[in-house]
Amino acid sequence: MAQVLLCGALIVTLSMGIRHGFGLWLQPITQEQGWSRQTFSFAIAIQNLSWGVMGVFAGMLADKLGAFRVLLIGTVCYAFGLAGMALATTPLVFALTAGVLIGAAQAGTTYAVIYGVIGRQIPAERRSWAMGVAAAAGSFGQFLMVPIEGQLIGRLGWHTALLVLAGTVLLIAPLAFGLREPSTAASTARRDQSILQAVTEAFKYPSFSLLMAGYFVCGFQVVFIGVHMPSYLKDKGLSPEVASYALALIGLFNVFGTYTAGTLGQKLAKRKILAGIYLGRAIAIALFLIVPLSPLSVYVFASVMGFLWLSTIPPTNALIAQIFGVAHLSMLSGFVFLGHQVGSFLGVWLGGFLYDRTGSYDIVWYIAIALGVFAALINLPVKESAIVRAAPQPA
Repeated sequence: MAQVLLCGALIVTLSMGIRHGFGLWLQPITQEQGWSRQTFSFAIAIQNLSWGVMGVFAGMLADKLGAFRVLLIGTVCYAFGLAGMALATTPLVFALTAGVLIGAAQAGTTYAVIYGVIGRQIPAERRSWAMGVAAAAGSFGQFLMVPIEGQLIGRLGWHTALLVLAGTVLLIAPLAFGLREPSTAASTARRDQSILQAVTEAFKYPSFSLLMAGYFVCGFQVVFIGVHMPSYLKDKGLSPEVASYALALIGLFNVFGTYTAGTLGQKLAKRKILAGIYLGRAIAIALFLIVPLSPLSVYVFASVMGFLWLSTIPPTNALIAQIFGVAHLSMLSGFVFLGHQVGSFLGVWLGGFLYDRTGSYDIVWYIAIALGVFAALINLPVKESAIVRAAPQPA
C-alpha cells in the first residue's frame, strides 16, 4: 500500500503541478506571438476537453491492462506536448500541442488512472483517506511547481522554460513501475459486467448524473481562476509576483483541504461534504469581489479557495467506488471527470471570450458564484449506498 501511495502521489505531484502553472504563460505567449487572450484560452479549453474525453478511454485501458502502460503513454505525450507548445508558431499548432496532446497526456497521468489503482489495492475502509492523500499530492505539486515555473519563465524565457518542463515530466516513467498491478488485480470483479453494462447502469442511476453536474461546476471554477486570475490581478495593477504567490498558496492550502476532505469522507456523508465545498466557494468568490483588492485580500482568497480547490476529488471518486464498486472505477471516474472538463472548457474559454468582448472578467466571476450555489444544491440528493443489482450480469 505504501508503494502505491508514494508513487501515485509523486506522479500526480509532477503532472498536476506542471499543469497548474499554465496561466503564467498567458501573457508572455500572447504578447510575443501577437495573439489575443481568447486564442490562448481556446487552446487551454481544448486541453481540458481533450483531457476529459481521453480520460474515459484512458480509464478503460487502465481497468483492462493496468495503469502502468497508460502512464507510460501519457508521459511521452506530455513531453511532446510541452515541447510542441514551446515551438508552436500558429494558433492551430498551439491548440493541437498545448490543447489536444497535453490534454490526452493528463488523462493518462492523473487522477482517474491513479485512483483506479488505489481503489483496487487499498481496502474500502481506508479508500477515501488514500484518495485524499493522492489529491493532496497534486495540490503540493501546485505549491511546489508554480513558483518554479514562474522563476523559469523569468530567468530562461517562456520557450526554454517549457522545454525544461518537457524533460522534467519524463520522471513519471520510472515512477510508473511502482504502480504495476498483479495481472488479476483488475479482472476479478469485471466478470460480473461488461464495459457497456457498467456504463449503462451508471447513466441510468440519477446520482451519477448529479455527481457529473457537480464536477462540471468544479471544473468551471478552478480552471477559470487558475488560468485567468494572474491576468486579472495584473489588469488591476498588482505585480506578477502576487499572482505566482497566490497560485502557490492555492496549492499549499489545497494540500490540507484535499487531505481533510478525504479523511472526513471516512466519517461523514460525502454528499454533504461536497455541498459544503461548493457553497463555500461561492461565498469566497463573492467576498473576494466585494472587498477592496490588495495583495492581502488576494492571499486570503487564494488560501480559502485553495482549501476548497480539489477537495471535491476524494469524496466524488470515493462515492463512485462506494456506489458502483471498483471493477470499472477508472472508467466511471473518467466519465465523471469528463463533466469536470466540459466545465473547464467553458470556464477558461468564456474567460477569454468575455474579456475580449467586454474588457472585464466580471461576468464570469458572477457565473462562477451562481454555479457554486447550484452545485451545492444538486449534491444533496445523491444516494451513497451501494447500488442493488438483481443478479450478476454476464459480461
